[in-house]
Amino acid sequence: MSELTTTNKSTIMNTYLRLPLTLSKGKGSYVWDQNDHMYLDYTSGIATLNLGHVPPEVHAKVTEQLDKLWHCSNLFEIPAQQNLADELTSLSCFSQAFFCNSGAEANEAAIKLAKKYAKDQGNEERVEIVSFTGSFHGRTGTTLAATAQEKIHQGFTPITPGFRYLPFNDFESLEKINNGKTTAVILELVQGEGGVRPANLEWVQELANACQKEDILLIIDEVQTGMGRTGTLFSYEQYGIEPDMMTLAKGLGSGFPVGALLAKDKSALSFQPGTHGSTFGGNPLAMTAAKATLDTIVSHHLVDEVKRYSEKIFTKLHEWKKEFPAIVDVRGKGFLIGVEFDKEVKGIIEGLRKNHVLALVAGPNVLRILPPLNTTEEEIDQFLMILHDILDEQLKEESS
Repeated sequence: MSELTTTNKSTIMNTYLRLPLTLSKGKGSYVWDQNDHMYLDYTSGIATLNLGHVPPEVHAKVTEQLDKLWHCSNLFEIPAQQNLADELTSLSCFSQAFFCNSGAEANEAAIKLAKKYAKDQGNEERVEIVSFTGSFHGRTGTTLAATAQEKIHQGFTPITPGFRYLPFNDFESLEKINNGKTTAVILELVQGEGGVRPANLEWVQELANACQKEDILLIIDEVQTGMGRTGTLFSYEQYGIEPDMMTLAKGLGSGFPVGALLAKDKSALSFQPGTHGSTFGGNPLAMTAAKATLDTIVSHHLVDEVKRYSEKIFTKLHEWKKEFPAIVDVRGKGFLIGVEFDKEVKGIIEGLRKNHVLALVAGPNVLRILPPLNTTEEEIDQFLMILHDILDEQLKEESS
């Protein structure tokens, strides 16, 4: 048996490869480090801070709530929870909501609800859920099993049974959706951790039709794509479908831990008292933050801003694809943008950081760009200028 060694002497478990940077404050699209150096933050907390750092509308509502009530048991009526559920369902095709604390918990709830629905319909044989290669649905015991990436499974076998994986964007795979045991399909419409890969429109529509025909529940995981990130409030709106369930988290609460499962009555009614719950889910503080976040996105018409400014970014990146042969692909939707290179992008990330810009990876070769929805045109121009200078320096230097 090999012995695991680490030089990490921290009392915090060594689960993250942290950047050599400590952030001390943030406002809008910018953060400051411990030395008061300012950075343009195009990570958005991994698509969490859709309104940037400390948005004033959310700050005001949360500050007000802090003086009232932080937490109470779900055994009591929680008006803030009802208000948020009313607005989310009115803006979507769903009729009921369940609130939790994270995207993984929201996906866990959806998986449980799908299984319960099958049992309530008398379909005891329906015990499998289909997901797709390259997906990412969480790191809990069940959601890592739903994640069709072998590297996520390594070290945690045997993984939770009951999941079957099919190729993403593959039309032939649609014939294998129903094997007589399938109760649900879970799908990201843009695979974030899987390399910023959008689902094909016609493929998704055929998938939705196949699910509806076979009474297989379609769960859309919008943990990263939801709350305006891709240019509509929810990404499924761009595909002309109505899923049975949708999961949200990340951008829902402007950084407050909050997740949600939304479902149509067809499946939602399978949850009854005692079938599912959450101690902290739906607490007044998180609900206040989420409601203020949603209200701001809607009232400020930020999805229109995302459509307008993302077109500018994509246009420029496609131009650079011709200029820099090392750029393999440019893809994504709205402000969920991936640039694939024929090399690792670690040097590009470091170059951006040295120039006071923060961005992410989505796999070793993909640069992931996640501006806040309310970023300005001036900030976008600043980002594009700095990124181009770094590409010009690093890629042309390598090719010479």
